Amino acid sequence: MRRLVSPLAFAAAVQMRHATKITVRDALNKAIDEELDRDSKVVIIGEEVGNYNGAYKVTKDLFVKYGSDRVMDMPITEHGFAGMAVGAAFNGMKPVCEFMTFNFALQAIDQIVNSAAKGLYMSGGQLKCPIVFRGPNGASAGVGAQHSQCLGPWLASVPGLKVVAPYSAEDARGMIKAAIRDPNPVVVLEHELMYGESFTISDAALDKDFVVPFGKAKIEREGTDISIFAFSKAVGLSLKAAEELAAQGINAEVINLRSIRPLDREAIIKSVMKTNRAMTVDESFPHCNIGAEICAMIMESEAFDYLDAPMERVSCADVPTPYAKELEVASQPQVSDIVAVARRICSRK
Repeated sequence: MRRLVSPLAFAAAVQMRHATKITVRDALNKAIDEELDRDSKVVIIGEEVGNYNGAYKVTKDLFVKYGSDRVMDMPITEHGFAGMAVGAAFNGMKPVCEFMTFNFALQAIDQIVNSAAKGLYMSGGQLKCPIVFRGPNGASAGVGAQHSQCLGPWLASVPGLKVVAPYSAEDARGMIKAAIRDPNPVVVLEHELMYGESFTISDAALDKDFVVPFGKAKIEREGTDISIFAFSKAVGLSLKAAEELAAQGINAEVINLRSIRPLDREAIIKSVMKTNRAMTVDESFPHCNIGAEICAMIMESEAFDYLDAPMERVSCADVPTPYAKELEVASQPQVSDIVAVARRICSRK
């Protein structure tokens, strides 16, 4: 018997046949390379971004290709070089300011919040600041409390900043390009544990002008029973949890938020109205996190009347990230946590 294939499935199969596998690190590197080549005003500023090829090798070979005028190594003073980058942006340059980790960006929080984010408002729309702050964010492995936390909620609370958190190679490529081309400050929160992860990326996403628009979430997995909202590494955990849930008869929809300021309100509400149950997975501390913001958004919207059970959140433990491996793992969201919470929500009538 001949098996009929839907046009959508056929198109997806054709696209996959013409797809390439690439790591998140290489996706970022190639995208930044293309933007440096495209626009002479784009410069890289940060610690070890040049001769050392970047602490996580995201800027590999760019110093050799573009020289010290475009890829500039800085001393260990985040407040200082972030201020230099902001000043350069106010004067027409387009700096990509790399922090070795966003934990160190706390040294530069005054420049990010009070200089970059507020310049446009305080100048009555006259002062543009086309700057990108980027680097690894979130819990790493075995680096202790001062180097292992998600600063997404901190930064997403600031008016004047756009804040994005890519999950896949396609996200990383499209969002760093969109960030560099944006006329105002953008924070790109990468994840240290995702740099070496490989993803299939289509030919369309490899186009030099491919960008991922801010405020547009992506449905990573269609579902009908519960919506799982996540960003960055937590998207991968949610997808694994969805597979386990499927084996138990629960069809979960996984939404990759990608952008956490602005959030994709339309996609969030639409998914909740479809599945009637929802949860968030957030690798930041539970108090005042992105998951809480999504819960508030749903409570205040037309989606509330569609909920058949209360929303719940999965997040880190409310403690500084422990150093001991067993405690570190226990403090972070795991696939088993997502499965347990989803089952609990779906069991409520």
